Amino acid sequence: MEQKDYQKIYEEYKQESQQRAQVEAAQSNPDGKEEFVSVRKNDDGDLIAFKTSTGRELDYITALNEAKAGNIAHVDVFHKYGRDIIRSEPDGIKENNLDHLPEF
Repeated sequence: MEQKDYQKIYEEYKQESQQRAQVEAAQSNPDGKEEFVSVRKNDDGDLIAFKTSTGRELDYITALNEAKAGNIAHVDVFHKYGRDIIRSEPDGIKENNLDHLPEF
């Protein structure tokens, strides 16, 4: 009986899905909306400001309002802990999560 390498099969599956996610993400902003390209964090690691693909620097409240208005691609706003919170759209790409963006 053939011994299956379950880990190898899973790793190949993850790599293939990661490549598909990259392609889908690249095609998911047909309107050319601004995107967050870097972030500013406070000493606790909380996101407090965002820089957009056009170079605008937005404080958290302004970024939240822009995201709610649908002006920023690849982000969602959800309500938790009694407040609205900005988060990356779940797209399977860890590198573009807000926490993983470079700091400015």
